[in-house]
Amino acid sequence: MAFETQKSKILYYGKAFDVRRDQVLLPDNKTTLFDVVVHPGAVTLIPVDSQGRILFVRQYRHAVGQELLELPAGTLNQGEEPEVCAHREVREETGMSAANLQKIGEFYLAPGYSTEHMHIYLATNLHSDPLPGDEDEFITVEAVALANLPDLIAQGVLQDAKSLAALFLAEPYLKIISKKS
Repeated sequence: MAFETQKSKILYYGKAFDVRRDQVLLPDNKTTLFDVVVHPGAVTLIPVDSQGRILFVRQYRHAVGQELLELPAGTLNQGEEPEVCAHREVREETGMSAANLQKIGEFYLAPGYSTEHMHIYLATNLHSDPLPGDEDEFITVEAVALANLPDLIAQGVLQDAKSLAALFLAEPYLKIISKKS
């Protein structure tokens, strides 16, 4: 027997996500409740400039109470294709447009409690073409040389899971993760 959702109810309608409570019949015929963050999905970008540096963004993240260095990312609008979102977000967050976008992977951000599905794009052949950013975002762009990434990761400077996962997926494309014996 498979898991079977018997009832679902939205408990909270939010700006970025909703929260749903599901009553689920388990394989042993018992029932349990699962609270699920319902998210429309998102993109994360690895923008590489003409000097071979990756453009990161530094922004305040209220949930953790600090600024984090992250790869540019953004939430899909209703019915929006991930590639369209990626083109928009790279412009909004870095001020650069990508002549080439290559999807290099995808993953669920936190499947234990969230539906958020992340699409990862390598963005190259960048040129200046800014769009206004979201009014509640205060972002600083930081270019990081590929050679510096292993140290930033090892020192815990990069603490954002989507950025770390995206960089891991980008390794075959960028050779950024050092091979340590």
